[in-house]
Amino acid sequence: MKRPIMASCMCGLLFAATAIPQQQQQAQPQEQRDPSIIRVTTTEVILPVTVTDLKGKYVTNLEAKDFRVLQDGKPQRITSFNRSEKQPVVIGFLVDQSNAVRIQWKKFQEAIMELVWALLPDTPNFAGYLISYSDTAQLLVDTTQDPDKIVSRIRTMKPSGSAALYDAVVKACTERRVLKGEPYSPRRIVIVIGDGHNTAGKWSLGQAIELAQRNMVTVFGISTANFGFDNPDRDQLEQLAKQTGGRVLYPLEDLYKDVSGYLSHPSDDGNYALNVGSGAYTAEIANGIIKAVSAVEGDIQMQYVMAYQPELPIEAKPQDFHKIKVDIPELPNVKLNYRPGYYSEPVSTPNDSAQKK
Repeated sequence: MKRPIMASCMCGLLFAATAIPQQQQQAQPQEQRDPSIIRVTTTEVILPVTVTDLKGKYVTNLEAKDFRVLQDGKPQRITSFNRSEKQPVVIGFLVDQSNAVRIQWKKFQEAIMELVWALLPDTPNFAGYLISYSDTAQLLVDTTQDPDKIVSRIRTMKPSGSAALYDAVVKACTERRVLKGEPYSPRRIVIVIGDGHNTAGKWSLGQAIELAQRNMVTVFGISTANFGFDNPDRDQLEQLAKQTGGRVLYPLEDLYKDVSGYLSHPSDDGNYALNVGSGAYTAEIANGIIKAVSAVEGDIQMQYVMAYQPELPIEAKPQDFHKIKVDIPELPNVKLNYRPGYYSEPVSTPNDSAQKK
C-alpha cells in the first residue's frame, strides 16, 4: 500500500519516570550499612528524557554527568544512559469516537493514519494497538507490528455517542497483548486523540492516572477541541499527560494566530477571516493537525533514557508514591517536562483509594 509522507516537526520535552520490581533484592555492601536502618534496593527507575531550549529546539548533546536526579529529595546515581534516536516503543492510539469529534473527524482521521505510519515503521522494534472510546472503550486492534492493520480499522470508524476516556486508558494498561521486553524496551506510550471529556464509563480520572503511572505508560494528547469553543474538559487531558510525563498539543487552538485582522472581519460564520468551508480554512486546519502530529512524533523519538536504582526502606509499601526532581545544573535555561514520581510496584487494576473526579 502506498503510504503518505508526513514532514517531521519536532518540538517539546518529555520526562517519564517508571519503577520496575527486581527479581532479586540487593542489599548495601557491609561497610556502607547503617545498623539502625535496614534497606534494600527493590526497584529500577526508568527515565526517558527529552530536553529543549527556550525556543523549543531539542538539546541532544548531553551526557549522564550533566543530569541531577533527586528522589524524595535525595540524590540518585544514574546507572545506565542511552541517547539513541528512535528507541523501541509500543504505542496505544486511543481515539475519541463520541459526537464531540464529528465536526473535524475527517481531518483527524487522516492525521491519525499519518501518525500510525510515522510511528510504526513496520519493523520488529515498533508496535501499536488501537482503542476507540464512545459509550464504551473497545480494543479494535490488539498489539501488532503491522501499521496497515490499524490504519484499515481507522478508515471504518464513525463517531457517535458519549466518551469513556478513562475506561480507554484503563483498557490500554490491562487488556492488550504485552510484548517481550516491556516496559524496558519497548517502552509504553499512549496517544489520546480527543478533547479530554469523559461522559461515560466506570473509572475515575485519579484511577486512570494511577494505573498509567504504575504500569509505566506515558500519555500524550492531540486535542480535538475546536477553535472558538469553550473546553471545560481541557484540564482532564492535561492531567493525564502531565502526571505521566507527556504533554498535550492543540492543533486547532491557534488556528488564526497568523491571520491578520481576523477579529475585525465578521461574517455569518463568525468573526473569522478564514471563512468556514473555504479552501484556506480547510488548509489551515490540516496544517495545524499535521504540525501537532509531527510534534508528538518528535517528543517520542528524541529522548534520552536513563535509569537508577533507589534504596527504599524495608517498610516501604506498594502504594507509596516517590517524588522525582530532575535538573541540569549547568544549563538552567532549558525546559524539563517529566513525570513527578512513581509507585514502588505496578498493579493490574486501579487502586480503590484513587481520587474520584
